[in-house]
Amino acid sequence: MAFSLSRLVPRLAERLGGPLPGHEAHLRMAPRNPSRRADLSVEARDCRDAGVLLLLHPDEADPSVVLTVRRDHLPDHAGQISFPGGRRERGESLSDTALREAEEEINLPPASVDMLGALTPLFIPPSNFCVHPFVGHTPSPASLRPTDAEVGRILQVPLARLLDPAARTTETRLLNGRDVDVPYYDVAGHTVWGATAMMLAEFLAVVRDATASAE
Repeated sequence: MAFSLSRLVPRLAERLGGPLPGHEAHLRMAPRNPSRRADLSVEARDCRDAGVLLLLHPDEADPSVVLTVRRDHLPDHAGQISFPGGRRERGESLSDTALREAEEEINLPPASVDMLGALTPLFIPPSNFCVHPFVGHTPSPASLRPTDAEVGRILQVPLARLLDPAARTTETRLLNGRDVDVPYYDVAGHTVWGATAMMLAEFLAVVRDATASAE
């Protein structure tokens, strides 16, 4: 399926302004833990706020989604895939956090990004973060490169690839001492799972809704 970014953007902005798929979409990519449903909401949490940017970037054929690969030598989450983003600093909005972190991590000028809207915030128990994802796009290609010590690589994954059902699969992992079925996206040989996959699942549900409404 081919996408025109110029046609997709207004539909996405409109869809992001309405009721979102929310935690039901998150749960499609959550590790199969019966207690997980109650853990997702950020309401009434004493947590650390973070903002992340889900960036649509123009490509030669189709728009791509920008992801970062953490360096292999890091003590925490080495080699894992994430969106540009991080912890909110005092006095800034969460959307500004996402833009600041994207500039620090992948050399993305904040002024080059058109923000389209927010996705559903997600609580991540292991790190006690309340993560607030924002969707943005760059109308023209940006010169992206790793500019943070923790970022090893930048992945630009075609949106059409992520929407392909073949990109989603499941494997069994040992988590907290027991075998758990873990859904993930297979992206250019990388495994996208956990909170990143859950936020991505909601975004892809929004894209499907936005494109279906125009058919």
